[in-house]
Amino acid sequence: MVNLTINGLPTQAEEGTTILQAAEKLGVFVPRLCYWKGLNQIGACRMCVVEVEGNERLAAACDAPVEEGMVVHTDSPRVIAARKTTLRLILSQHNLSCKDCLRTKNCVLQSLFVKLKVNARPYDLKLERKRVDPNSPIIREADKCVKCMRCVQVCDKMQTVHIWDVLGNGARVTVGATGNLPLSQTLCTYCGQCVTHCPVGALTARDDSAKVHDMLTDPSLNVVFQFGSTVPLALKETSEYSATSAKRLVAGLKRIGAAAVFNSDMAADVIIVESARELIERLKSSKSGSRPLFTSTCPAWVRFIKGQFPDSVGSLSTLKSPSQILGSLVKRIYPEKTGIDPHSLRVVSVVPCVAEKSACTLNTMKEGCGDNDVDVVLTTRELTRLLRSMKSQMNDIVEEDFDEPFDKASASSAISNVSGGLMDAVLHSAIKELTDSNPETKNIRNIFRSDDTLSWKEATIALPDIGDIRVAVVSGLGNARNLMEALENGEAAYDYVEVMACPGGCVGGGGQPIHEGEERAVSRGDVLWRLDSEKTNRFAYENDSVEKLYTNAPSEGLLRDGVFSLAHTDHAAWNMPEQTEN
Repeated sequence: MVNLTINGLPTQAEEGTTILQAAEKLGVFVPRLCYWKGLNQIGACRMCVVEVEGNERLAAACDAPVEEGMVVHTDSPRVIAARKTTLRLILSQHNLSCKDCLRTKNCVLQSLFVKLKVNARPYDLKLERKRVDPNSPIIREADKCVKCMRCVQVCDKMQTVHIWDVLGNGARVTVGATGNLPLSQTLCTYCGQCVTHCPVGALTARDDSAKVHDMLTDPSLNVVFQFGSTVPLALKETSEYSATSAKRLVAGLKRIGAAAVFNSDMAADVIIVESARELIERLKSSKSGSRPLFTSTCPAWVRFIKGQFPDSVGSLSTLKSPSQILGSLVKRIYPEKTGIDPHSLRVVSVVPCVAEKSACTLNTMKEGCGDNDVDVVLTTRELTRLLRSMKSQMNDIVEEDFDEPFDKASASSAISNVSGGLMDAVLHSAIKELTDSNPETKNIRNIFRSDDTLSWKEATIALPDIGDIRVAVVSGLGNARNLMEALENGEAAYDYVEVMACPGGCVGGGGQPIHEGEERAVSRGDVLWRLDSEKTNRFAYENDSVEKLYTNAPSEGLLRDGVFSLAHTDHAAWNMPEQTEN
């Protein structure tokens, strides 16, 4: 332990601890802008500088280790003056149209100039030319970038896609897509982790809430919404919508003009049932070879494997995401039930995912009626803005149920949004398919093994009539890359692998509410696991709504040889930007 004094308070810290960490442990707040624990501790912004007695230069607290006998001042006149100068220099290159910014009131820079009482900008304003790629679901506004390097670090270290880079030099240094390309022309997966880690509004998911607002006010259109269990769960983190439940959200959406609201978790149940059948068929046939079957419900992961490991695309499950499956079902079945013109129908999906904005535009996602199966994708954050703009509150509203026939969902569908949850649900469903009896209700996740040598979890599962199979669960694209390389090098072998691009799964998606310096995927996931253990309808195959789709086949071509055709797609039928045409 190292003994030191911070602001006159004696304290101890483990050797190797930074001044910032020691101050936080003591309850002393040190302003910061670029810092993100464990990811970005490079002292780039200089907002966290502190004065160390005996040192001529101020030290960046996030990057300076504690030393025995060190005496630190975090708010001396010299420190405060330095921070104000740094902040004014940053503001001289920053677009301060805060009222129009998507991150207003949730912006680190905004909170800093309020906290430090910096009102004037003594330096000439020199904004970087604004470059916006409208074809990308992730928008970068150069004139708001503070060069903190968080996006570079999260893309390099966490996701290992290496899209963002430092470009230029000297006064012209900036951050942009590698090769200075428009983002839509890169191998970006659109996972959105750079967005949730950006401290300001320089990186945002493209805001399509105004487009939905226009649809809702167009009398010639029939607008329907779909959302799953992750959306109201995350919406509760927003103070004004803390009373939100799924049923209240249904009622709130109808209040602003939705013709119907459907439960996209129902489509997750379809995925679970279809995945179990797909896995069993593969294990029993010659298709089961050296490569495992990979899940495909995460569109960012599909983009990753197509861009980084194209030789493995053939091992992807052919299933779509829940949002796209339900979109195609709605476009095919809802007009038949209501008599409305299918081409007047607009499906709005609310998801925790940014990559869905790209997936819904693919030419392979038009099977419902020939139009796009999902017309607009809104993230959880965009839904908040839409509700605000249309003055819909949740705490004074009478709850309503989801609309039939896409209303019911099992507990398994909810946990499929958590890393390991889809695997758990699919294996339970596979056991049911093979034995025609309910499996043990304990969570299969409890037998997964992980250790310091692996960045994923693995297990061996005994399936009736098949035998032992090896399975793995991984979240975060950096971890997925490690697993893929281990498979290619012969260092690992599995039969079935669940992959989710965002750390912790969809609950930690790039479209979820942003909490500075804090990851909430685990806490959100814990809630869904708890709800799973408490519900009686735990298994996807027990969902009456799904069973009716299989037994009644209400629309021509819905089932082909017992397979739910609208749930599947050809992932090889479209290309990533740097791929040549087929």
